[in-house]
Amino acid sequence: MTNSVLVEVLRGGIVESTHRGAVAVFDADGKPVWEIGDTAQPVFPRSAVKAIQALPLVESGAADAYGFGDRELALACASHSGEPPHVELARAMLAKAGLDETALECGAHWPSSHGATLALARAGRAPNTLHNNCSGKHSGFLCTCVHSGIAHRGYVKAGHASQEMVREAMQAVTGAAHDADHRGTDGCSIPTYAVPLRSFALGFARMATGAGFEPVRARAAKRLLSACMAEPFFVAGTGRSDVAMMEAAPSRIFVKGGAEGVFCAALPELGLGIALKCDDGAGRAAEVMVAAVLAKLLQADQTLAAKLTEQANPPIESRIGAKVGALRPTATLN
Repeated sequence: MTNSVLVEVLRGGIVESTHRGAVAVFDADGKPVWEIGDTAQPVFPRSAVKAIQALPLVESGAADAYGFGDRELALACASHSGEPPHVELARAMLAKAGLDETALECGAHWPSSHGATLALARAGRAPNTLHNNCSGKHSGFLCTCVHSGIAHRGYVKAGHASQEMVREAMQAVTGAAHDADHRGTDGCSIPTYAVPLRSFALGFARMATGAGFEPVRARAAKRLLSACMAEPFFVAGTGRSDVAMMEAAPSRIFVKGGAEGVFCAALPELGLGIALKCDDGAGRAAEVMVAAVLAKLLQADQTLAAKLTEQANPPIESRIGAKVGALRPTATLN
C-alpha cells in the first residue's frame, strides 16, 4: 500500500517536494476514529512513546519516594534540547538516588539547542551524558532501579529488569507484541520495538482515559500526561513544536515527537489517541501532520483550531528572513 501525500513544500507558489505518511486516531475501546494510509504497518515509535516507558517510574513508587513533581516527570518523558535547566534537573534526579552522570548509559552528544551548544563551546567544555536528549528518561530508569533494589549496571540492555518493566508496560498499553522479532536498538541504546501505528494510537487513548487499566496504572498514566502538559518546556525545549502545540491549549493537548518522523498525541477531553509517521522520516513534515490532525479534531474550538492551523502551515524563510515558501498539509488532512 502506498501512502498518500500529506504534506507539500512550496517555494514561491510551486510545490518543490512532498511527504507521504500515515495517521491513526483511535478511542480507548479500540475503535478507529480516523485512519489515513497503512496504519497496520509496523513502525519504530522511537521517543514518541516515552510517557509509556516512564510508567514504571511512577508505578514502582520511585517518583514519590524521591519527591518528583511535574517537572521531573515531564523530563522523564522528554527529548530535551540540552539547555541548562534540563541538564541540571536530570542531575538533581540522579542525586536523589545517590547517583551522578557516570551512571547514565545513554551516551553523550552536543545539545540540540544552538544556544546551549555555543555556551558549552565558548566555555571550552564538551557535552556529557546529561546533555543527551534522553538523559531525563534514563534518569527515570536509574531511579526506578535504585528504589526497587535492582542492580542498575547494564540497565539499557534487553532482558535487564529495567527494560523488562518498560517492555511489559509498552506491550500491555498498546496491546501489541513487543518481542525479539520486533526489536531494534534506539539511539540512546535501549530496545525499541516496531509495532503497528494503530497500536500506539490505541495506547495513547488508554493513557488519556485509563480505560482497561488497573487503578495504579490509570493514576500513573494520568499523572505523567498531566505533568507533560503542565511543563511542556521540560518535555522538549525552547522553540520546539511539541512545546508550541501543548502551550496552545494548556492541559488539553499532549504531544510527543520521535525520530524518523513519528508523533504520538492524546486528547483527554475527547478520549482519543493519535499516532502518525512521515514515511521519509522528515521531522518538519511530521510536525505539520500532527498540527493539522489536532486542528481537525479540535475544530469545535475555532480559536484553538486557528492556532494549530497556523502551526500546520509554517513559512520557509531565506537567510535574511524573507518568506520564500511554506509547508502545508494536503486536502487529505484538512
